[in-house]
Amino acid sequence: MITVAGFNSAVDRLVDLDALRPGTVQRARDVVARPGGKGVHVAQTIAALGVPCTLVGLCDTANAHWFEEWLAVRGVRFRGVHTTTPLRQCLALREADGRTTEILESGVDPGEDVRLVLDQSLRHWLAEAMALVCTGSLPPGFCTDYYATLARDAVVPCFVDASGAALHAAAAAQPFLLKPNAQEAGELVGRVIDHVEDAAAVVADLGERGVRHPVVTLGGQGAVGADANGVWHARLDVEGVRNAVGSGDCFLAGMVVALLRGEGMDEALRLAVACGAANALGDETGYIRMDTVRELLPRVRLHRIDR
Repeated sequence: MITVAGFNSAVDRLVDLDALRPGTVQRARDVVARPGGKGVHVAQTIAALGVPCTLVGLCDTANAHWFEEWLAVRGVRFRGVHTTTPLRQCLALREADGRTTEILESGVDPGEDVRLVLDQSLRHWLAEAMALVCTGSLPPGFCTDYYATLARDAVVPCFVDASGAALHAAAAAQPFLLKPNAQEAGELVGRVIDHVEDAAAVVADLGERGVRHPVVTLGGQGAVGADANGVWHARLDVEGVRNAVGSGDCFLAGMVVALLRGEGMDEALRLAVACGAANALGDETGYIRMDTVRELLPRVRLHRIDR
């Protein structure tokens, strides 16, 4: 069983528009609401890959039953910690040509008592887990080194996907895996990450700092990852992208499952990239269909980077 710390739950709203025209009044062609936040995306994708998963996160009274039922159907055991403050909203404005604009609320500080219960609940469910995944922004009020503390305390592999100060702190804690995107990696090392070679330098640097499996995602250019056996680049070109939001979360889930099954970085990247692409080809945010993943796996291109 894998435990996911995805505290900053959200309601995802996908809004379809003909075209986004700032400064004008527009009508949506369609609006779909789903349970969201990076923790939800990662947990339901891990479960879709056949691994039992528990998610610990915030939930308000209005959405508690919906979240629990939705995730139960997906095979996720949701341990929601109730808060009196409404869950944050994450809007994805999708135009007819596929271009998507995201507007993400930060959320509200749930208060010291709720923060304490979140931490206690996570540590309780971690006791029976074979791995911990820390993903997404932390609710306001949490210390920025919270993920770093979990990584240091964990007696199981700890996978971290964070940004900003939380990413900097986590990198110093030497987690089992660290997965920034190109922008986040650039902020971490203080230089622009535009190309595969730039990402390869970052993962090599993170490996020297003690991160066992550093990975940098590059959007359409794929991803670069390293382990003790070398540095690899994986890429998959697809047409017909419907909704790329959440693809990084599905990528992370694929990495987690593959590495825990004993795969090397090359094959872990293959599954992760296929999962990210499978999400992009669907309409739902942060979820995959296994038939799509199986179809994409042989098409992932891998090559080793000599350094």
